[in-house]
Amino acid sequence: MRSSYIKPCARRGALVSAERGKRTLLEEGSKVVLKAVFIMEFPDLGQHCSEKTCKRLDFLPLKCDACEEVFCKDHIAYRRHKCSSAYKKDVQVPVCPLCNTPVPVKKGEMPDAVVGAHMDRDCKHDSTQQKQKIFSKKCFKPGCKTREMMELVCDRCHRNFCLGHRHPLDHACEGEGRPISKAGFCALMRSLESQKISQDYQFLQNRCKAKC
Repeated sequence: MRSSYIKPCARRGALVSAERGKRTLLEEGSKVVLKAVFIMEFPDLGQHCSEKTCKRLDFLPLKCDACEEVFCKDHIAYRRHKCSSAYKKDVQVPVCPLCNTPVPVKKGEMPDAVVGAHMDRDCKHDSTQQKQKIFSKKCFKPGCKTREMMELVCDRCHRNFCLGHRHPLDHACEGEGRPISKAGFCALMRSLESQKISQDYQFLQNRCKAKC
């Protein structure tokens, strides 16, 4: 009795589910048909989105106030449809990259073109001044007008010199009370060279000991 009672119930449930599925399909199909008939009956109602990747038919289209094209609600923002006329609505004032002066841009003008014209005609930037700022280290050798990018300070007199006058003999160094002679300069160079050789020799010895 029990098993014979369950089977009709299962069949009835399957029939109800099938009937519901059929009804859902009919409702969805009727919606599609009604929509198609509505569009055919009213072809002038609504507009397609101007975005190439969208083209959705929108019955409440929105018009861009910059490029005056029609878009759906998802692409009405300037950045969403990559508006080529968004600069007309941009109220920011560009600044010249050379002289750091704000460049006024009139409505409808391209900021890049206006800044470029300013750089060609009205820019106060002086390239020679920029060069002087870079090469600002003056040589203390009398009569020398050379400037360097970096300081070359003498160890004896503690003054800055150019590459050509950086050695004590080249600028007649008086750091210790009297200028160094040529022989003294040569002796100084030999001493420095011998110190360097001894340091290199000591380094090699330590390296050999470490390996052994």
